[in-house]
Amino acid sequence: MPLQATPARLDAVAFVSGCLMPLAFSPVSFYPVAILSLAILFSLWRDSAPGRAAWRGFLFGLGQFGVGVSWLYVALHTYGQMSPVLTVVVLVLFFSFLACYLALVGWIQARLFSDVRSWAWVLGLCGLWTLGEWTRARFLTGFPWLAVGYSQIDGPLAGLGPWLGVYGVSLAATASAGLVALGWQSRHRRGVWACAGAVVVLWTVSWLAGRVDWVRPAGPPLRVALVQGDVPLAEKWSPGYGSRILRRYTRLTLEQRGIDLAIWPEAAVPYYLDDVEAGFLRPLARTAEARNLEIVLGILERRQVDGVTRYYNSAVSVGRYRGVYRKHHLVPFGEYLPLAGTLQWLLDDLRIPMSDLSAGPARQPPLRIDGQSIGMSICYEDAFGREVVRALPQATLLANITEDAWYGHSLASYQQLEMARMRALETGREMMLATNTGLTAIIGSHGRIVAQAPQFRRWVLTGSVTPLRGSTPYVRYGSRLIVWLLAGLVTVAFMLRRGHRPASRLG
Repeated sequence: MPLQATPARLDAVAFVSGCLMPLAFSPVSFYPVAILSLAILFSLWRDSAPGRAAWRGFLFGLGQFGVGVSWLYVALHTYGQMSPVLTVVVLVLFFSFLACYLALVGWIQARLFSDVRSWAWVLGLCGLWTLGEWTRARFLTGFPWLAVGYSQIDGPLAGLGPWLGVYGVSLAATASAGLVALGWQSRHRRGVWACAGAVVVLWTVSWLAGRVDWVRPAGPPLRVALVQGDVPLAEKWSPGYGSRILRRYTRLTLEQRGIDLAIWPEAAVPYYLDDVEAGFLRPLARTAEARNLEIVLGILERRQVDGVTRYYNSAVSVGRYRGVYRKHHLVPFGEYLPLAGTLQWLLDDLRIPMSDLSAGPARQPPLRIDGQSIGMSICYEDAFGREVVRALPQATLLANITEDAWYGHSLASYQQLEMARMRALETGREMMLATNTGLTAIIGSHGRIVAQAPQFRRWVLTGSVTPLRGSTPYVRYGSRLIVWLLAGLVTVAFMLRRGHRPASRLG
């Protein structure tokens, strides 16, 4: 039955539903919450005029991002040393900007589809929502956090990941929520059963789709060691601690026996590459080669390009093979400043190392390791499927290195691990996630966590990874399939609305 209350109270319901939405994501990971929260919002939209639907979408988004991305406060204030008042102002503006995507989806669906026949409304609504998520991941460098598809990584709908990527999973989740909303509002038992049956069919088909294997082994398993140094940020960039940090990582690595590959986190070496090339990297490479060991480590680079010194956040492999990957997708305000002439005051208020970096090339060859190829990503690059898939199908393994100490005891590390799991599922590749403070993990090609280190402890996570070859549909076609599908759904829904006389709606 439709929700009955005053408009203001229903607005509050939209906000509370948004606040509950992050419970579907890691670390709680109760994925049905996403379906129920969206079903409540969609029910509210179904009875709303365009202006009210936009407002309720905005309130839902403000709750969702205000709770789910609250970890930004830790990065900006605790470690970036931004004043508390300015931090709150910046975050309110940022969360409001993100909420505007949901407000726009709410307005468009109410303007075009809210009064059309039930099935057309579901088609248009789930297509618009997912297009909104896809756009949010691209506009102004993109912010893909809390896309609905990530919340379903442990559910039946995750089976669509290798076919359509995370936004295909989002599409199925929002369609499920739309069907639940229709069932709530149906006046006939037959309508309720039809919606329930459609959800069961959708979830069953998705689960069966996930049973298809697209990859096969490309060589024997490799023994790997992911080194979690647990170095506090206050020490990492302070003079006098650098040599101690290098000794720690070297000792933790060389204590391991019988491993083929060791991976250190982002900027594990707190120096520029040219400063430590002769005195540290070359001796380390000789030791590694003598042990038949390859080491991938995070380090900063500085290079002269056209007479200008450019700085890069890089991953360098040492041992028998030498390779480098330079981070392409930089963090705005953290690694570079958008609109530098206008916003320089903001960077002055922050005290963040590595805040004036250059982007590496969009396409870079995978790192060669013991006859295999590793598709590298650094920091939040693994939140973007289009970044990771560029190394495929050549890459037989995936690896991400990150410095997660910036987010302290917050939701950020759990959410990044969840997104890394989706990248493994989409590509059919095993993923190695090496972090400074956790959550360091080895992830199987079906997105399951094989091994995981405890958070905020000095740890070496060891295990085996299997190189894989082959291409999932998502690797072959990227986002093209899901974008065509979304455009088709919205178009079909729009065509079905023609000739329909709108009914009156609540304010």
